[in-house]
Amino acid sequence: MAKLPITTARLQVLNQDLQLGLYKGQVWAGEFAWVFHWHFRQGKLRVEPCLGRALIEDALLRFLLRCDHQLDVGGEYSFLVRATV
Repeated sequence: MAKLPITTARLQVLNQDLQLGLYKGQVWAGEFAWVFHWHFRQGKLRVEPCLGRALIEDALLRFLLRCDHQLDVGGEYSFLVRATV
C-alpha cells in the first residue's frame, strides 16, 4: 500500500473574539497561503482565496475542531496534511 503524500501546514492566529465565537488567522502549506475565519460556535470555516482551498480546508477544519480551545493570538502552530492523488 502506497503512503499518502504529507505536507506540514503552519498556522498563525491573528485575532480572537470570544464574544463572537471567532478566530481569524493565516495558514501556509507548500507554496500556498490562505486567510481563515473560524466561527467555532456555528462550526463554520471560511478559507480565502479559493486557489488551493480544497487542499487545506478539511485538514484545517479537523485541526481547529481538535485544538481551537488551545489557540492563542500570535501563536504559531503546525499540523500535517495528507492528500490522495
